[in-house]
Amino acid sequence: MTEATDRSKRQNFFLVLILGGLNAITPFSIDMYLPGFPGIARDLHTSMGNVALSVSTYFLGFALGQILYGPLLDRFGRKSPLYIGMSLYILASLGCIVFPSISWLLAARFFQALTGCVASVAAIAMVRDFFPAKENVRIISLLVLVLGASPLLAPTAGSFVVITLGWRWIFVVLALLGFIMLLVTIFFLPEGHAPDPSMSLKPGPIIKGFRTILLTRQFYKYALAGSFSFAGLFVYVAGSPAIFMEDFGVSPGVYGGIFAFLSIGFIGGSQLNHLLSRKWTNEEVLRAIIAIQAVTALAYFIGVYNHWYGLIGNIVFLFVILLCTGLSYPNAAAIAMIPFSKNAGSASALLGCIQIGIGGLISAGAGILHVKGSLAVAVTMALSSATGLVILLAGRAGKAQPLASNG
Repeated sequence: MTEATDRSKRQNFFLVLILGGLNAITPFSIDMYLPGFPGIARDLHTSMGNVALSVSTYFLGFALGQILYGPLLDRFGRKSPLYIGMSLYILASLGCIVFPSISWLLAARFFQALTGCVASVAAIAMVRDFFPAKENVRIISLLVLVLGASPLLAPTAGSFVVITLGWRWIFVVLALLGFIMLLVTIFFLPEGHAPDPSMSLKPGPIIKGFRTILLTRQFYKYALAGSFSFAGLFVYVAGSPAIFMEDFGVSPGVYGGIFAFLSIGFIGGSQLNHLLSRKWTNEEVLRAIIAIQAVTALAYFIGVYNHWYGLIGNIVFLFVILLCTGLSYPNAAAIAMIPFSKNAGSASALLGCIQIGIGGLISAGAGILHVKGSLAVAVTMALSSATGLVILLAGRAGKAQPLASNG
């Protein structure tokens, strides 16, 4: 019995590593090229603000791709769509090297996200495939640990590549990482969900299926509340190069170090769930954390507006906001996914679309405001976190289906 248990634990650990690797493709695709912003702006003869739009277009492509892959993952199983999507992601990453203008780069980044997002959709769906519902928050927290560790490595690695080889080589590295994960998927990842011929790929049934998921109260309440909370991460990622390299004039190397430090807040938040869930329910944790995030974001906005904070002040407030984001994401995602089993792929896709779509639109809004740098980030963070809190409190009547019930 002990030997079988140990084998099961090793298999689960290996599964989490693979799913975490798939989930890490997106943060590496976003974070690794951030230190290259000044070089991209110089070589493509554009502004840092226009280069930052390539982050927002990635988010939007990622959101739309979720809708594409959700039904495919339910109809054809998890692995076949992964093969196709990851292969196209590799080609899109290499395409980012050759385009001569910012407009072409924006288009290439959109296609890179549209194809590579299959990795994240499949990873979240396979949590529901491989593990009982009561384990979902813990497993998603572990995936967030891998996802959160990516910003520790990606900007630092990106800084090294930019300094030694130039920003275009970052996309070569991303293509190589995609190729490695494609091989791991082919040879080591089991099929989590058998192909289901009953799942129609016609637009009518697909839309009806998404509508059923979207109108499930537990889903839309926690998906929306969690998404507006999670948008703080997207605003920070898109706006941090302007805050630190433009407003405060730090070098790409120092920026990579600051980015890595702040990502510790996101990682720490995601892992605090293990401790907090022993005493409070996931709903209670989520409500408290989104409230703390909203208050902190408001204080950050007031201080930035009045020019109270220097470099250290910005880092401290962003650290706390990212800590709250890391806590809210696993709880909101796990609770939203509870009602679904057969259509977990579509539910995961819709959840990701809502999260990334809202985050992408809000981060794009920060980029087109008449204010720049810290103030643009602060005002959008304050508005998005307050919106998440209002949604959560407005839908408070009635309890969510408990995590243990879908074992």
